[in-house]
Amino acid sequence: MSQSLAELRQEYARGALNKADVDPDPLKQFQRWLGEAITAQLPEPNAMTLATADRTGRPYARVVLLKECDADGFVFYTNYRSDKGQQLAASPHAALLFLWLELERQIRVEGIVDKISPAESEAYFRTRPRESRLGSLASRQSQVVASRRILDERFQTLDAQYPDDNIPMPHHWGGYRMRPEMLEFWQGRHGRMHDRLRYRRRTDGGWLLERLEP
Repeated sequence: MSQSLAELRQEYARGALNKADVDPDPLKQFQRWLGEAITAQLPEPNAMTLATADRTGRPYARVVLLKECDADGFVFYTNYRSDKGQQLAASPHAALLFLWLELERQIRVEGIVDKISPAESEAYFRTRPRESRLGSLASRQSQVVASRRILDERFQTLDAQYPDDNIPMPHHWGGYRMRPEMLEFWQGRHGRMHDRLRYRRRTDGGWLLERLEP
């Protein structure tokens, strides 16, 4: 490496985050920021890191795509038999992280994850490209496979089996919704004096908004 990692620095000066300017509802504030990320044409603004834990408390993280955000929370889709599916079955507590470096922003979310209804999953499945639907059938996600050829042959077999658009949704595939208990909005500031606003859900269902030190 030509440059020491310790010497890598980026100054943040694109904006500020004030309590008076944010929405009292953190999900509406999230939608506002997500809209700004989309308008700025950031690459995959709906990409988010999903952190889970297994039965022993060992943590895992990977990037997945947000497919819906409404008053009830954040929705994503995956194979229920995957590592993350098994971890969520063992412990429904999880965390999300959105990072939009171009806007010098990140959002942390913590909450409880549940499966959405089969009808909701089916409705979304029907909107996916044909190849993605076939991939959901072909992939035994997170399982060891001896070669790429095996995957390609399985996909080709399913492609021939379903020549039209009537591809069934696998029973082991579907959506999850995280119902947030905490959201933290982070805006980079000069001198590492960043703005951090945290929403915590109160027992009455409302939200407590607090400023955190950087």
